[in-house]
Amino acid sequence: MDKIAASNKVKLSMVLVGGLCSLLLYHLKKKINFSHFFLSKKWFSEFSLMWPGQAFSLEIKKILHETKSKYQNILVFESTTFGNVLVLDGVIQLTERDEFAYHEMMAHIPMNVSKEAKKILVVGGGDGGVIRELCKYKHVDSIDICEIDEMVIDVSKKYFKEVSKGFDDKRVNVFIEDASKFLENITNTYDVIIVDSSDPIGPAESLFNQTFYEKVFNALKPNGCCVSQVILYIS
Repeated sequence: MDKIAASNKVKLSMVLVGGLCSLLLYHLKKKINFSHFFLSKKWFSEFSLMWPGQAFSLEIKKILHETKSKYQNILVFESTTFGNVLVLDGVIQLTERDEFAYHEMMAHIPMNVSKEAKKILVVGGGDGGVIRELCKYKHVDSIDICEIDEMVIDVSKKYFKEVSKGFDDKRVNVFIEDASKFLENITNTYDVIIVDSSDPIGPAESLFNQTFYEKVFNALKPNGCCVSQVILYIS
């Protein structure tokens, strides 16, 4: 690897992992979760330990699905104002009313940076929202999604049909496994990698360390780009 690539690799690791690792270590040392939640017959309330003194609450119209997969608790309920809501381990992942704001930004920014991206990888993103947006690009040849929890995909297909409709596109290939292991031997393959993960505890914990982002770097083609929730990186 030449000096420029090595330098870029260090920058990628420092930018993406630095702040997240300090936050993760703090919570692990305290042995507490990122959020607590309260579920009654009428209300779902999420209390975040990162923003003490406040909570986000939604009125429940009907609980549609409640189960525990191999990896996490999965809850879907119909709210009175935000449509159907997906909750994993007590943390709200999306609502039908505002999911577009997140998924459009995650997909369209790297796609416009990369211009003519042909091969794309989505890490996580089992609800299918990012895939739906990627499928709007006719020049894309293939979209791989690596999601560790198959039940998230199944639940999303049933209760979030508009969000998950991209799974029906023939260009989409689904891999049910840990993305860190999936990327182990992949090099110079993807034009765009989008990391749409949940919080850095539980099944997504392996996606928040330097080793994982080194694998992401190696899997990108020259001038490929990676976006991870709020951070964009160009190789």
